[in-house]
Amino acid sequence: MRIVLDTNVVVSALIWGGVPRQLLDLGRDNQTMFFTSSLLLNELADVLERDKFAGLLAAQDITPTFLMQRYGMLANLVTPQPIERTVRDIDDDAVIATALAAQADIIATGDSDLLVLHPWQGIQILNAADALQQVQSQVDQV
Repeated sequence: MRIVLDTNVVVSALIWGGVPRQLLDLGRDNQTMFFTSSLLLNELADVLERDKFAGLLAAQDITPTFLMQRYGMLANLVTPQPIERTVRDIDDDAVIATALAAQADIIATGDSDLLVLHPWQGIQILNAADALQQVQSQVDQV
C-alpha cells in the first residue's frame, strides 16, 4: 500500500510511539510504502523544532535532525503539483497534493479537516488506527 502520513502522525510516531509507530514499523519491514514531499518535510522540521518538544527530545537524547533523517530514509519523496484549494487549512492541501503525486491509497491523519473528506478521489483518509488496520488486513491477505 502507498501511504502519505500527515505531519501529526509522523510526530506521534517518532516521539511517542503507539499506533503511529506501529504504522511506521510496517514501512521499515517493507510491508507498505510511505511518501512525502518537501512541503511536508519542511512542516515536520518546523514542528520538531518547537520549544514544546525540546525537553522531551533532550530526555530521549535525540535531536530534530536525527528524527528528520530517520523519517527521510523511510519515506519516498514526490513532487506534488499545485492543486485547487480543497481544505480549510492551506497546509492540509499539501497533504492532499502529496497523496495525489504519490498515487497513495491512504492518507493517515489525525486532522479532522482531512478526515471529513474520506474518501477523496479514491484515496482513503483514515486516522492512524484505521490505517494500521487497513494495512495489516492487506498484509494478511498476501
